Amino acid sequence: MPSDRCATSGRTARNTALAPAGPPPARLVLLFAIACGSAVANVYFAQPLLVTLGERFSLGSGLLGAIVTVTQAGYAAGLFLLVPLGDLADRRKLITLQLGLLAAALLSVALAPGTAVLLAGLAMVGALAVVAQTMVAAAAHLAAPAFRGRVVGAVTSGVITGILLARTVAGVLADLAGWRSVYLFSAAVTATLAVLLRRALPAGPPTADRLPYRRLLASTVTLFARNRMLRVRGALALLVFAAFSTLWSSVVQPLSSPPWSLSHTAIGAFGLAGAAGALAAGIAGRWNDRGLARRTTGTALVLLALSWLPLAFTRQSLWALALGTVLLDFAVQAVHVTNQTLIHAVRPDAGSRIIGGYMIFYSAGSALGATGSSLAYAAAGWPGVTALGTAFSCAALLLWATTTRTP
Repeated sequence: MPSDRCATSGRTARNTALAPAGPPPARLVLLFAIACGSAVANVYFAQPLLVTLGERFSLGSGLLGAIVTVTQAGYAAGLFLLVPLGDLADRRKLITLQLGLLAAALLSVALAPGTAVLLAGLAMVGALAVVAQTMVAAAAHLAAPAFRGRVVGAVTSGVITGILLARTVAGVLADLAGWRSVYLFSAAVTATLAVLLRRALPAGPPTADRLPYRRLLASTVTLFARNRMLRVRGALALLVFAAFSTLWSSVVQPLSSPPWSLSHTAIGAFGLAGAAGALAAGIAGRWNDRGLARRTTGTALVLLALSWLPLAFTRQSLWALALGTVLLDFAVQAVHVTNQTLIHAVRPDAGSRIIGGYMIFYSAGSALGATGSSLAYAAAGWPGVTALGTAFSCAALLLWATTTRTP
């Protein structure tokens, strides 16, 4: 026990000595935001293409969710196996290596000759897209605590913009040059960003003590097992992103069928209706720096539950869909930024492990929403999807309301 206390005090002294005095340079934050958005976009490119991919690879409507699910499963594996390395390795080398491998995985998807190669490639894309979370942890580590909320908010704004533009870019490119062009384009962008970040990122020592890889992974589980706030925020992420994925994994089906019969471009453009989510990230970051995390979370969860009222009328009105999308994306991203800011403060020296562990909840929720929405749509159409999304949203609000002692 004395040795543990000495190790803890030594780690605290080291973190204090290395603590930054302000935010990272604005140009680096911008590059982080662009790179994070580009990496995460790869997880969402398939959503407006689901019907096309189903036809090309002979997948029924009940199996379309498998395309999203396998990507999210890869993402979950990467969160647990790769993101913790940010506490152990030089983040500049780690980030650029993962981006290079991600570009190769995207190329394999673009050239996939059959279903097996497509799904394997998408799983690898999901696993390597977690480089975005390594970059979020790096940005948070480079910022002083007083600036951490706004820095995380700015980088998360890039993530949100990437998610939104993913659908639009995928739709436009698919209409112009086919679905394979989406992944070819992303492979080229990812390789370019790897080179830029290699030049821009500062080299630095790892934030954690030198742990064996197995113990590093085990410590991720231990951190969540011992801290109630981490578990609560993780559970909120699971439910919130289950609701998010319920909408975006299934909305392509009513929009591509009568009475709307929209093109890939038009379907992808609906992602832009959620641009309020990027605004929410910045606002939530500033509110968190002012100590308003719990109020931000509660307000956002109420908006999330209410968003399904207009979304229920998607088959009757595209304006209702746009309104519901704005409310849902705003709410989800406000909760997400609040979560990340709070959990990183628990153990800044274990930032990569904590964010990686938290994002496993996120990925599990996204996979749950994708699978559930496909089954709900096949069984009960859009009303079934709406009921499922409402259930996830209300469960998140109930969890928040019953954990009053947790920030």
